[in-house]
Parts: sequence; structure tokens; C-alpha cells
Amino acid sequence: MDSTLTTAGRRTALVTAAAALLAVAPAMTTAPQADAATLTGQQQVIQLVNAQRVKAGCRALRVDLRLVRAAQAHSIDMARRRYFSHTTPDGRTFVQRIRAQGYTGSPLGENIAAGYPTASAVMTAWMKSPGHRANILNCRYTYIGVGSATGGPYGYYWTQDFGG
Repeated sequence: MDSTLTTAGRRTALVTAAAALLAVAPAMTTAPQADAATLTGQQQVIQLVNAQRVKAGCRALRVDLRLVRAAQAHSIDMARRRYFSHTTPDGRTFVQRIRAQGYTGSPLGENIAAGYPTASAVMTAWMKSPGHRANILNCRYTYIGVGSATGGPYGYYWTQDFGG
């Protein structure tokens, strides 16, 4: 995201991205149906997550706008402030960031990744990592929000926030 955007501009961009995710959410509760070329990276990640969950016997995740906002803001923050961590440089944890968006459900989880240019690449990496895979296939989660941003030293930043 361009650092010259105002706070209002960033807020508008987040809401627009979230609205796009919510618009396809019903189609993402089953196996992937849309042409991948027409979907955003975040939408593709959600479809890939749900395909893995269905194979593992879990229910597909639904998009939650609050989780989308938390995930997108974290991806942007990591790219802008040039760090890679579940905890922000000022000490905010993923739980604090998700709660700040108004999400009250539990359990909560988060996956982050950096350096992967596509949804397919980041999902392959997450599925090869035992901890990330465990989050994706945790049947206790019922909601998801995905964010992505470009910039910083890794070029690409991804966040998945999960809620129950």
C-alpha cells in the first residue's frame, strides 16, 4: 500500500477489500468454483484453505469482516514498518489486534508469511509447516480473515486470522 495514502484512504481500501471478500464468501464455503484469475490473492487463499479443510473433514471457514480488517492491517503494517512477526514493534499481539477490531469469539489463531508472491505459493508453504498447517486444519475455527500487502524487505506479506 502506498505510504502517501491518508488514514481515510487506507480505511477505504480496507473496507473495499473486505467487501470484495464478503461478496464471494458464500461461494467459498464449498470446494473452489470460481476461475482463479478472477479472484484476489486473499480470495484465492480462502478457497485453498477451505479445500484443504474439506479434505481433512473440517467445515469450510466463513469470512468475518473484523478478521479481514485485522489481517489486512497487520500485513500492511509489517510491509510499511519493515518487520515480520506476530507481535508489532510496539508490542501488540495478534489477539490484541483482533480484539481491537471487535471480534469476541474464540479460539483465535494467526498465520503469517513473507516473500511469497502468490496465494498458491503461500498456501504451499503454510501447508508444509506443521504449526501453520495445524491452524488451517483446526476444526474449532469457523471464521477467517486474510490480508496481504506488498513492500518492505520481503516484498510480499500475508496474514491469516482465524476465529471460533
